[in-house]
Amino acid sequence: MKKAELELYTDYLISTFGAATATGLSSMVDGDVSHDRVTRFLSEREYTSRDLWRQVKSTVRQIEREDGVLIFDDTIQEKAWTDENEVMYWHFDHCSGRSVRGINLLNALYYSGEVSIPVAFELMRKPLQFCDVKTRQVKRASEVTKNELMRCMIATCVNNALKFRYVLMDSWFASVENFEFIVKKKKHFIAALKDNRLVALSAADKKQGRFVRIDTLELSDKQVVRGWLKGYADEVLLVRQVFTNKDGSTGLLNLVCSDLTCNGDMIATIYQKRWKVEVFHKSLKSNAALAKSPTRRVTTQNNHVFMAIYAVFKLECLKLKHKTNHFALRAKLFIKATRQAYAELQILQAA
Repeated sequence: MKKAELELYTDYLISTFGAATATGLSSMVDGDVSHDRVTRFLSEREYTSRDLWRQVKSTVRQIEREDGVLIFDDTIQEKAWTDENEVMYWHFDHCSGRSVRGINLLNALYYSGEVSIPVAFELMRKPLQFCDVKTRQVKRASEVTKNELMRCMIATCVNNALKFRYVLMDSWFASVENFEFIVKKKKHFIAALKDNRLVALSAADKKQGRFVRIDTLELSDKQVVRGWLKGYADEVLLVRQVFTNKDGSTGLLNLVCSDLTCNGDMIATIYQKRWKVEVFHKSLKSNAALAKSPTRRVTTQNNHVFMAIYAVFKLECLKLKHKTNHFALRAKLFIKATRQAYAELQILQAA
């Protein structure tokens, strides 16, 4: 990897408040780096999780702890006017409640000691094309599932000797196969469960196949009970978290944990850390120009996403150094840029 170009491009992503283009970067440095050089850098090869790990490894080693958590979640970035390809296709966006064209990015975020560091990523790809018999429309299919990619990412983190105790995930990833894989890697999981997941509260009920929906259990806030998930052999802890929404309504979240030494408060506190990946995704979209690149080829699109992830990592390092958050750092840059533009305007008006 060309370190100089990497640092320059990611600094540009943090600094720019408009479209992130090779021409724009070249203009920023007064032509010292040509736009062709930037384009070649983005096109030479696809950067992967292995490249990301090489860049963040030294920082991770400084902050990692045995009780660290590995958080998985995906995000969709809409790119409505970009041509469709194997990484740029249609997804149902639960936030907007509609299908959008864009990228679907799966991230592994390591959190320890108030520090969040991306350690792996995968762009969801659908290279296979087929014709839907009913609609007669061309659709796309993936060769691997999101859950399979997550398991591969967990295995990679274990092989990299990353220190963590828990894998945190939402209900989308709360499959029996994922739970079994995590436990085999000698790690624990804490996951949200959908209301219709079936559980048994005694070994006798499990043996007789007497399972009930988890949302029918009468549990108080952070009350923990032992039980079994249908299809999963090992005993687990089941916890219900009760919270109040902004509109004053009450919400319920059912959690499952494989660590039988935990209590309800511990499980709820640990799972609260999953929110860090939502903060990471917000910074990725707002502070690292994730959607502002006009790249159209798969390789350059993949590499721009990689650069945006690395740019957020750099913001996290600056957060630790200056004791302020990503958005405050970007606001400071914006104010400086506005002052410089204002000063230049006064010069032009006085000429």
